[in-house]
Amino acid sequence: MNTTGHQDDAVIELRGLHKRFGAVHAVEGVDLTVRRGEVVALLGPNGAGKTTTVDLALGLTTPGSGEVRLFGDDPRRAVVDGRVGAMLQGGALLPDMTVRDVVALVGAAHRMPMPVDEALRRARCSEIAGRRVAKLSGGQLQRARFAVAVVSDPELLVLDEPTAAMDVEARHTFWASMREFTDAGRTVVFATHHLDEADTFADRIVIMRSGRVVADGTPTEVKAIASSRTVRFDGVGPDGHPALRALPGVTGLEARHGSVTLRTDRSDDTLRALLTTFPEVHDVQVVASTMDDAFLAITADPQEVSA
Repeated sequence: MNTTGHQDDAVIELRGLHKRFGAVHAVEGVDLTVRRGEVVALLGPNGAGKTTTVDLALGLTTPGSGEVRLFGDDPRRAVVDGRVGAMLQGGALLPDMTVRDVVALVGAAHRMPMPVDEALRRARCSEIAGRRVAKLSGGQLQRARFAVAVVSDPELLVLDEPTAAMDVEARHTFWASMREFTDAGRTVVFATHHLDEADTFADRIVIMRSGRVVADGTPTEVKAIASSRTVRFDGVGPDGHPALRALPGVTGLEARHGSVTLRTDRSDDTLRALLTTFPEVHDVQVVASTMDDAFLAITADPQEVSA
């Protein structure tokens, strides 16, 4: 499922990366290439190695072994040249400065920054430009961090949990501003816990578990890994549950408030048998696998699954 292309299109190249913190093997043999113009979501449960992988890619920490290249060069060079913008969870802004002054200060450190007002507009920060950082709400602070990340006018933008602390409306506003950046053909890598964001905005999804890449493909390809579907319906009481479990393809049953949900890996066969065996069923729905289903299937602990 990996994307293909010419090597000179590679923006991020990670080869055989390993990183330990004491006894913890945070990153274990990660190989990953991100190409120009891709929007890549990095997913995984807590402790999967996402943040460590981002730090390694940006040159913020040194791998125990393996190789990191940004634009074919040392990552620090790409950062110094202003080719990379980053919005990190631990990125602190000077609390006594205004948003405008912080963005201007960072912009002044780069050779060819975009105008400060443009960075503020792209991050939807114009209305809070004169506010001190210490007075910002959690969502406003994230937007200010985004303005700092884009003011260098980078070719690559790396975001670690960019919509943390944002409410639903703020998340929509943030991704509307992101579209301006991605529509210009820039490369974006973002780590998130919001699976709907990955499904909606990413061209490609990379899922990590226990320091390794365990899935890599388009949202459609990743969702197809969880090949099961659900069949939901009303009209069958508890007495019929044993017969429902015996229908072809059924792998699980849940019942709540009079409705039944069957999980199946052969939805057509299940539906035919259901309608034949229980002609009284009604309000039938067949639902394809969601990104949540795929994420849970891919990141499940193999020992727990086999137990």
